[in-house]
Amino acid sequence: MTAPTQHTSLDRRARLLLKALVERYIEDGQPVGSRTLARYSGLSVSAATVRNVMADLEDLGFVASPHTSAGRVPTVRGYRFFVDTLLSPESLPARQRASLERQLRAQLDAGGDLLASASSLLSSLSDMAGIVTVPRADAASLRRIEFLPLSGRRVLAILVINQREVQNRILETDRQYGAAELETAANFLNARFAGRSLTDIRAGLARELDSARSRMNRGMRDGLQMARRLFAEPSDSPGDYVLAGQTNLMGFPEFAEVDRLRELFEAFQRKRDLLALFDECLSAEGVQIFIGEESGYRVLDECSVVSAPYTVDGEIVGTLGVIGPTRMAYHRIIPLVDATARLLGTALKTAN
Repeated sequence: MTAPTQHTSLDRRARLLLKALVERYIEDGQPVGSRTLARYSGLSVSAATVRNVMADLEDLGFVASPHTSAGRVPTVRGYRFFVDTLLSPESLPARQRASLERQLRAQLDAGGDLLASASSLLSSLSDMAGIVTVPRADAASLRRIEFLPLSGRRVLAILVINQREVQNRILETDRQYGAAELETAANFLNARFAGRSLTDIRAGLARELDSARSRMNRGMRDGLQMARRLFAEPSDSPGDYVLAGQTNLMGFPEFAEVDRLRELFEAFQRKRDLLALFDECLSAEGVQIFIGEESGYRVLDECSVVSAPYTVDGEIVGTLGVIGPTRMAYHRIIPLVDATARLLGTALKTAN
C-alpha cells in the first residue's frame, strides 16, 4: 500500500483505542468522545484513561481535536496507521464478486464498453466516484524523436511511434534553442529511450532526471526536460479515463463547501493531475492508497484514492480506483478495487 509513514510504536491499548476511534468516525463522521470510546473499544478502562491515551495520540499526530468539539478525529497519519497496521485484510464477499463478474460478462457479450461498466460498478458499489484509465498501449513504443526549432521559444517535436505513426507536437520552452542543441538532445533521447513503451518512458523520465542530474551535461538535461514535458502530457482524447459517480461526492459533508467541490470537479475535467496520480500505479503492484495530502495534489487533500492496476496477459495496461473522502470504509473499498481490477483484466483478455 502506498506511502506508509514511519510509525511510532503504540501499545495494545493505544492501538485498540485508535482503531475504535477511526472506525467510529468512519461510521458517523462525528468527533468521538472519550466516553464513547470507552464503551465502543471493549476495553475495561475509564473515560479518564481514554482521555490520557487520546492526549498522547494527539501529541504523536494520530488524532486531532476540532475546535468546536471535545471529541477527536483521525488525522492523515492516523488513517495511514489504521490502514497499514490495524486494518485486517478482507476478501470481497462472494455474492458481490459474482455480481461484478456477471455484469462485466454481460457487457462483454453485448459488445459494450467494459471500462465504462467497470467505472459505473465501482461507483455504485462504493457510493463514491469510480475511475478507470483507458488501457495504455504498451505495444506503442517510441521509434524515434526529432526536435526542430521554431520561432521564439517554441520547438517542434516529431515522434515516430511504432513503425508508421507520426505525431507532431509543439513545445513552449524556457529559452530559445538552436538546431545543433536540439539535435544533440534528440540523439541522447533516442539512444536512451528508442524501443521503449511510451508508458515506460513516462514513468522513467522523472527518475532519470533525479538520479543522473549531477553527471549529465546541459544538452542531456535539456533533452530530458523537454521529453518529460512532452510525454507527461496526456492525450487530447477525452477517453483518457472513464469517470462515473462524481456527483455521489456531493452527499458527503466533507464536500459541502461549494468552492472545494468545484475545484474537485474541475480537476476531474482537466484530467491531468488524476492521470499523473494513476500513472504512478502503473509501476506498482497491488492496491495503492493515497490518503489526503499523500497524493501530492492540493485539490485531493480532503480525499482518499484507492487504486489498483489491471493487467492483460500479465502486463499492466491501466489502473482503476475509487475516489472519496478520507473518511471512507477502507475495509470495504480495498477488496472492491482489488477484485474489480482482476475481473476487468480477465474480461479484457477475453475480449481480445
